[in-house]
Amino acid sequence: MALGDLEREVMRQLWDAGEPLTVRQVHERLHRERDLAYTTVMTVLNRLTKKRVVVQQNDDRAYKYAPAQSREEMTAGLMLDALTASGDQDAALAYFMGQLSPDALKAAIEAVTKK
Repeated sequence: MALGDLEREVMRQLWDAGEPLTVRQVHERLHRERDLAYTTVMTVLNRLTKKRVVVQQNDDRAYKYAPAQSREEMTAGLMLDALTASGDQDAALAYFMGQLSPDALKAAIEAVTKK
């Protein structure tokens, strides 16, 4: 599932925090980089909850939000979705692997052979 720019920024804040955050906390972190209304952040978090990308937790009088998956799990899922939609998974994967730096390619091969 592809995310929009603001959705990705919100997810980055949640992943970087390492703990569930309130709308206010996410808003304060994002506000350092760009001018956003509190209600905009609330809307994005609600949308991400409906997409099941974040989990909403009741914390006394406020909700806290946490990623439903790690950054790596979500990235892998997006890559698998793209490969599945490509029509020719082998060709798409070969092209992707050809775009990696030698170090990244070596790390990928090492990760697969450790399993």
